[in-house]
Amino acid sequence: MLFRLLLPAILEYPGKIMARFFALEPEVAGGWGDDTEVDVTVHPPVVKSLHYAFNGWLGDELLESFPIFLVSEALGHAMNVASLTGFVLAPVKVSLTEEYLEMQPEVELPPFVWLQVTGVAGESDIGLSPKHLLVASERAMDVLRAHAVNHCTVAAWQ
Repeated sequence: MLFRLLLPAILEYPGKIMARFFALEPEVAGGWGDDTEVDVTVHPPVVKSLHYAFNGWLGDELLESFPIFLVSEALGHAMNVASLTGFVLAPVKVSLTEEYLEMQPEVELPPFVWLQVTGVAGESDIGLSPKHLLVASERAMDVLRAHAVNHCTVAAWQ
């Protein structure tokens, strides 16, 4: 797997090692579909019901389209089995755009679920920073590394 670590990952202080957290920039494989219900009068927008329309897909099991994140059902299951904190999985309607069907007609998508992030960056295993970065603990990274996240940029976060 290709993980691009942009900064040193361990933050050491005299006498102890701090927990490691990572900022993630997942693959963007599409965007909001027509059936998405969203309140855009606030920032970040609040999505009430999600329809994700795929334009293309490079194969990652963690995806984003501001302000939402998706994971494959398999990755979501692994996150639950590992008892990771800071998220809820919810249903998502998925569709393929004409562009997707023209460019990747042979590529079949796995089932995806909506990763609703409820955690705080640096505290929960999965959290959002004040700048809306997805932040994962080392425990969460262990789960992610066991799945396809080859196009996700990963950097140390503090």
